Amino acid sequence: MKTTEKPAVLLLSGGLDSATTLAIAQEAGYRCHCLSVDYGQRHTAELGAAQRVAQSLGAIEHRVIRLDLHLFGGSALTDATIAVPTTGVQPGIPVTYVPARNTVMLSLALAWAEVLGACDIFIGVNAVDYSGYPDCRPDYIRAFETMANLATKAAVEGHRLQLHAPLIELSKAEIIRRGQLLGVDYGQTVSCYQADDLGRACGSCDACRLRRAGFEAVGIPDPTRYLMYSSHL
Repeated sequence: MKTTEKPAVLLLSGGLDSATTLAIAQEAGYRCHCLSVDYGQRHTAELGAAQRVAQSLGAIEHRVIRLDLHLFGGSALTDATIAVPTTGVQPGIPVTYVPARNTVMLSLALAWAEVLGACDIFIGVNAVDYSGYPDCRPDYIRAFETMANLATKAAVEGHRLQLHAPLIELSKAEIIRRGQLLGVDYGQTVSCYQADDLGRACGSCDACRLRRAGFEAVGIPDPTRYLMYSSHL
């Protein structure tokens, strides 16, 4: 592992992608302060997974902010009356998109980064297996970085912020291969949109399908704990 004194704030959901992003940042020598958001999501088991991942990969600290986006709803992840799709990944923006979620979370990470004196923020978004989310695209990442460097005292005083999205152009299989090399224990992660309280996955939502296909493409056993095997996968 490289050594550096540079602190970084890393958004850690507890899923496969953010765990790999943490491993990449740690390998690069950043002192990672991990931030998770309890935003009223139905899959709260991911927050416990985030804590496990942060500890196992050696993050400096892990904090959880509670911000109830359930008050707005508008997504299958924050509104219990909207069903999580289980029929396969479809074209377009799915109902699991949470309005402004990444913008809200990155803004929180930006605030913490200023307090820490950190000029680097990491996020595990992916534009290849991203299921149509508009806030996972390279253009969005560049735009947020531009905004952050216009809006913060630190940047105005010469400490420019860099927003890192190291997975953005990787397939799920490539992400898994990278994580394997860095020693990520994917059995600790939770990706399912409707995992139960024990972190067991449904096996049929978009997140489960993309995750399972990634492991199949790499040719290694899928460590995910499923409630049941889905014949659709």
